[in-house]
Amino acid sequence: MWFANFFIAGSMTMVIPFLSLYIETFGNFSDKYVQNWSGWVFAITFMTAFIFSPIWGRFGDYYGRKKFLIIAGIGLSISVFLMGFVTNVIQLFFLRMFMGLFSGFISTAQALISTQTPKKDAGRVLGTLQTGNVTGTLLGPLLGGVIADTFGYSMTFLVTSVPLILASVLVIFGVKEYKLESKEETETKYSRKEVIQHIWRSPVLLMVMFISIIVQVAHFSIQPILSLYVGELHGPANLAFFSGLAFSITGLGNLLMARRWGRLADRFSHEKILVLLLFCAAIVYFPGGFVTNIWQLVVIRFLLGITLGGIIPVRVAFIRQAAPISIQGEVLGYNTSLRFLGNMLGPLLGGLISGYFGISSVFFVSSTLLFLAGVSFFITLQRHPDPVNQY
Repeated sequence: MWFANFFIAGSMTMVIPFLSLYIETFGNFSDKYVQNWSGWVFAITFMTAFIFSPIWGRFGDYYGRKKFLIIAGIGLSISVFLMGFVTNVIQLFFLRMFMGLFSGFISTAQALISTQTPKKDAGRVLGTLQTGNVTGTLLGPLLGGVIADTFGYSMTFLVTSVPLILASVLVIFGVKEYKLESKEETETKYSRKEVIQHIWRSPVLLMVMFISIIVQVAHFSIQPILSLYVGELHGPANLAFFSGLAFSITGLGNLLMARRWGRLADRFSHEKILVLLLFCAAIVYFPGGFVTNIWQLVVIRFLLGITLGGIIPVRVAFIRQAAPISIQGEVLGYNTSLRFLGNMLGPLLGGLISGYFGISSVFFVSSTLLFLAGVSFFITLQRHPDPVNQY
């Protein structure tokens, strides 16, 4: 599963650094036009994923998550392959929308591993799985930048589709899924309404899922326009490569710390580590608006990767303990849906803010959101100090 996540994460990020540059090749457009469409093209994938994630989560609970992983890998490969042949931004927009239908591969892999891992090791194991994601995220943009500079943007999409198919092959032949049920839950079947009620009646769980939106909004607000920011700082020379570097360096920080954060969360509690990570991320995000050269931006992105590196595995491990086994896939599906909602809103917010106030202002807004999320979660923990149920 580590290698499958590596291929998916790497392939999904290979084209992100130059997505806005790809749009520029379709015609002679203004900067505002490119920034706005970059936000929409980037966000539409997550809009579709937001709708379908709970559906796929419930599908996994009943029929097995391995089946969806195979379907998702094939669907993603077809979508990305066809993007290499588009001739205008509308075609790219609709293919990105179709891509969102299958964008739950990594989150479903996390749900699969989470439900088959003892709760005392959940943070560490999910942290290890996260290293596969971030290793792909680290290498994908760099490789994509090199291919784009050498062979052009269209060829990069065609190359990217190959590892996506390989991920499906690895799942088919390399992953075994076991149906797990606790003794207390053997005869219990939850309706969709009961699953939502379970989330709603747990204030801490509800806040963790709300944080999923805020973190993704903050993180993705800069993503579709980062290459434009790199262009302002560094100029047009090897722009795709340096854009890839700015994306990838976050993955390096993530890679170095994801497993360690998971281990610390297993030891000291997932809630405390999550609060710490939110405040640290807010602190390191803010200076990004003041950088004056590409290398300062690279340092900021690296530190951001260190702080954000633990949020996903710690968050998933917490949900693993706060939901019954028989509905964990659906609960994680709702969490993924909220993450995709944040992924959708983030680029739109970033494009809107940068269009009116400049790209630097996006860093300030994102930092504020992360800080407010940390404060809100801390207050929720003070009001509801009792530990969550351990499933």
